[in-house]
Amino acid sequence: MGYLYNTPEQEREMLDVIGCDNIEQLLDQVPSDLQLKGKLDLPEPMTELELQDHLTRLAARNHCDRVCFRGGGAYDHFVPAVVDEIAGRGEFYTAYTPYQPEASQGSLQAFFEYQSLICALTGFDVSNASLYEGGTAVSEAAFMAMRVTRRDGKILLSEGVHPEFRQVVETYTRELDTEVITIPAVNGVTDLSRLKEVIDDQVACVVFQQPNFFGCIEPGEEICEIARKHGALSVVSFDPLSLGVLKRPADYGADIGVAEGQSLGIPLQFGGPYLGILACRDEFVRKMPGRLISLAKDRDGKQCYVLGLQTREQHIRRDKATSNICTNQGLLALRATVYLSLMGPEGLREAATLSCQKAHYAADRLQEVDGLKLAFDGPFFKEFTLSYSGDADELVKRAADAGFDIGPSLKHFPGAPESSHDSVLIAVTETRSKDQIDALVSALKE
Repeated sequence: MGYLYNTPEQEREMLDVIGCDNIEQLLDQVPSDLQLKGKLDLPEPMTELELQDHLTRLAARNHCDRVCFRGGGAYDHFVPAVVDEIAGRGEFYTAYTPYQPEASQGSLQAFFEYQSLICALTGFDVSNASLYEGGTAVSEAAFMAMRVTRRDGKILLSEGVHPEFRQVVETYTRELDTEVITIPAVNGVTDLSRLKEVIDDQVACVVFQQPNFFGCIEPGEEICEIARKHGALSVVSFDPLSLGVLKRPADYGADIGVAEGQSLGIPLQFGGPYLGILACRDEFVRKMPGRLISLAKDRDGKQCYVLGLQTREQHIRRDKATSNICTNQGLLALRATVYLSLMGPEGLREAATLSCQKAHYAADRLQEVDGLKLAFDGPFFKEFTLSYSGDADELVKRAADAGFDIGPSLKHFPGAPESSHDSVLIAVTETRSKDQIDALVSALKE
């Protein structure tokens, strides 16, 4: 966005209109110790040539040639070239929320197809057109559960839910009377005994992750059944790619399914932008957050796509809306749509199977390294936790020096159990080869 400065005359005119003597008066509400005194410590301006050279030198500090085995919520999956080609088209790349359906039929159809694909993937009846990312999806689902159950006393979060997702939920509820309770994990999965002790008729929902933050596969059916017996909803944060080999959320009784959609055709890029997925049973549709694209007919009887149930939304209901998220990740949802359409059920199953097989091979090989062992003995999909007898950060650095990205170390996640602070996450996707896994093992043995 270009910067258009105001002349002193224009500044004076605006100050006169609002009744201020100077611009400093506008900052009276900001404590003086927080106000900048003097000028910013900025370098001298550069010519275009100098700026290009400076940016080139900065970019050269990036390491793009490391082999990625990093876990923790964002993964190095294969992105077909067609995804970039279609998502980069001008009619999609610059599109905003399609408030005018008559001018946005192409975008609306793409989002409708996205919703249909997510429903097929999860087994749920309805999906919205996207949310910001996985953390807000979990939080919006928890708030949705409070609306459905008419309970706002408690939210139960498994310790296996990504610590950063749990932080977002706590941020959402900070100014409310809602109590957020963390259910501990035992041997890497939710402690069902503790869940049964804590849950009562004030609980709106039980939130768990599948596979969870540690990579372990949760007893999803049992968690959903415990929630159901107490009138609470079950919310599962799932890995979309895992559904190529694992049971769909709706099939084991979950009420709401949410996900971080980065693994569906979205590359790793400094933490985002990524994609929030939310789907649920049809009976909850009027309590859902976010856009809903519907299939309709115009006055001439022609099929068309429109924004549906808009009375739930902020631009209609303002403070009574189901959510304050008023736009969506349409471009990222488009990428997921193209990816899922290209892969199809067989392609998704193949990518998931390869990831699972390679992850188990890597887990076996890495335990040959002195001091490394699996932290938990339960089943996992593509990600697992390794405990280390030494400093986990030192292990991550050794791998980086040898050209491999592993980790992160769990001690850097607020809310991660202290018993896991000597542990690192490892994720192995379909993009990794046997030679790369063997090379990582050899590097860590040295």
